[in-house]
Amino acid sequence: MKIGFIGLGRMGQGMAGRVIAADHDMRVFDPTPGQTNSLVERGAVAVDSAAAATRGCDVVISMLPSDAILNATLHGDGGLIPGMDTGCMHMAMGTHGIPAINAANKAHQKAQQTFIACPVLGRPDLAADGLLTLVPGGPADAVEKVRPLLEVLGKRSIEVGEEPQSAAAVKIANNFVLGCAIETMGEAFSLVENFGVAREQFLDVMLKGLFGAPAYEVYGQMIASRSWDSNGATAVIGLKDANLALEAAAAANMPLPSTHTWKDYLTTAIERGEGHLDWAVMAREQARASGLET
Repeated sequence: MKIGFIGLGRMGQGMAGRVIAADHDMRVFDPTPGQTNSLVERGAVAVDSAAAATRGCDVVISMLPSDAILNATLHGDGGLIPGMDTGCMHMAMGTHGIPAINAANKAHQKAQQTFIACPVLGRPDLAADGLLTLVPGGPADAVEKVRPLLEVLGKRSIEVGEEPQSAAAVKIANNFVLGCAIETMGEAFSLVENFGVAREQFLDVMLKGLFGAPAYEVYGQMIASRSWDSNGATAVIGLKDANLALEAAAAANMPLPSTHTWKDYLTTAIERGEGHLDWAVMAREQARASGLET
């Protein structure tokens, strides 16, 4: 297949590398200087616009950090929608809100173009090894056409139907549960520590009991060891996820009260200048609120 790839942050770099290693032709675009260099060295062709990334391609993947950047990438001079022909599909793999995905889908449909939302579940360090879980939502025939690409990019795919918004909802809900898990762990660690229990001891109790799962193992260890360096989502990205969850809840006319707690802690961490740290740093704010850290 001929693939275009737009957005080469940490997650995008690993994913694009997988595509090149599978011998697909690739055109790459990122507005940040230097982001395409390592991929060009491996055989990709760098282009100067999103539209150019679609030329002659079967699929163009976007892995973009925000709804605003997705919207800008779709429209205007050098944008995807005026640049794509009807034979090229757009697969948006970043984390985006329901309104943004619906607007993108509507714009592509108006231009008689095919759109798939396919967010990824997993940290950036898993991308290069093809260990992500993919959540495609879009027309069944289009998803079938990109299946060989999905098999390169992830260890499994969970298809959620023909509406791209369904895929976005799964990603948002997944991050909501993870955010709540980190916040709950932060509260639990602070509780036992206030009664003289070592953090590592409680981590051992937790992982050998009900919560022996990768999320609890990874983030529980970070909380227990107070290791906040980011190998995945930062506090800034976590705050984005909280806002997307609240936006989705508002669209569904339902409450999502747990989100407010970890959103508040992430906001405080960012105000302290800790926005670059892993979003597990919300547990440090819980510890501070509990009198365990200054």
